Amino acid sequence: MKAIVCDTYGPIAGLTWREVPDPFPVKHEVVVAAEAIGVNYPDGLLVQGLYQARPQLPFVPGMEAAGRIEAVGSKVSRFRPGDRVVVQLPHGAYAEKVLATEAATMALPDAVSFETACALVCGYGTSHHALKQRAALQPGETLLVLGAAGATGIAAIEIGRIMGARVIAVASSEEKRSLALAKGAEAAIGYDDLRDDIKRLTEGKGVDVAFDPVGGEAFEAVARSMAWNGRLLVVGFASGTIPKLAVNLALVKGFACVGVFWGAFTQKEPDVFAGNMTELMGWAVTGHVTPEISERARLQDAADVLTRMHARKTLGKIVLVP
Repeated sequence: MKAIVCDTYGPIAGLTWREVPDPFPVKHEVVVAAEAIGVNYPDGLLVQGLYQARPQLPFVPGMEAAGRIEAVGSKVSRFRPGDRVVVQLPHGAYAEKVLATEAATMALPDAVSFETACALVCGYGTSHHALKQRAALQPGETLLVLGAAGATGIAAIEIGRIMGARVIAVASSEEKRSLALAKGAEAAIGYDDLRDDIKRLTEGKGVDVAFDPVGGEAFEAVARSMAWNGRLLVVGFASGTIPKLAVNLALVKGFACVGVFWGAFTQKEPDVFAGNMTELMGWAVTGHVTPEISERARLQDAADVLTRMHARKTLGKIVLVP
């Protein structure tokens, strides 16, 4: 089979498309013939050596894939060849065939497409965990979503609305702000006058929950715009800059700065993660969440897709198709 391979940590352009051995399942493993593979911002960080984990080289990047099971190990009891599934991985998804454990494999309802399934895993999974477990978002609260036109941003808008919040989206262009409004945000603003716009839209109260996958200069503006008992969610640093928190702001404004590390959550709390995925799948079936699949690219073009994503030139969810 063919796969995208990272031979050394470095620029995304260094990824190669080549033949690798076919995977073979043992005991509690399955092999999935991939129909769609999700692209996520952390994939690019991983190959550059900038992520929290550093897999042994060489490795295949990619955190999620959906397709049909091709083979199962001798101890697998829940699946058989032909079943529609989606898998969640630390890496290994950018390949025509994907090896995963039975525990990391989820049955896919017929009503949920392979592309949608990929969006639900890392993108919607991160936002759902952030708002449900880390922020405990409550009906009637104000939710600020930075990076609102990205995969996790759109997910945060839709999930925030489901949970009863008033959503303010922040995005860098009119095109992105229009998408955020179409996905359910009540208001959409840019980054240039962030503090003033937040003050105006909240009548000086500030935001109850801030979802921040961007970092950089926007983080300080948001930290100064938190409401009493607010929760500032640290999701990522798409700006490329890891900000510093002036902790006196947390003291005098009475808000909490809360880390969101979805990958570690799936490993440390697998039962809670499974419950989250069941809820997300249900919302997808009923149409309460509708991931924005903005592009279907060839698997061999993964490096180009990741490069554009890290340059913040993409919208919504991109999937790779073998």
